[in-house]
Amino acid sequence: MRYMLLIYKDESVYDALPPEKRATVFKDATEYSEAVRPSGFYQVGEPLESTPTAKTVRLKNGKALTTDGPFAETKEQLAGYTIVEARNLDEALAFAAKHPLVLAGMSIEVRPIRAGGPR
Repeated sequence: MRYMLLIYKDESVYDALPPEKRATVFKDATEYSEAVRPSGFYQVGEPLESTPTAKTVRLKNGKALTTDGPFAETKEQLAGYTIVEARNLDEALAFAAKHPLVLAGMSIEVRPIRAGGPR
């Protein structure tokens, strides 16, 4: 089954890290994922730009309304994603629990990807 790992970070905390520490965290995360790519477990993953670059689109009175950034007030922002093909939820959770981004203080939400259309 495929799972999406949604990676969250507190941008203010992460941005306060020295550049070399951020580079190490990114390198470690990339190496961790790439190490399992040959097995077919790791499918794809990408970091996202910071929230000031984001836009949110909603429909209001039949018209598209675009606002800056994400709408929700949270301490953590969506920072990236990874898609894995795991035997079960426990395997996906085990991968997330050892992920260098979790070890660096970020959080990872693990969610099954629904097969097919709407339910």
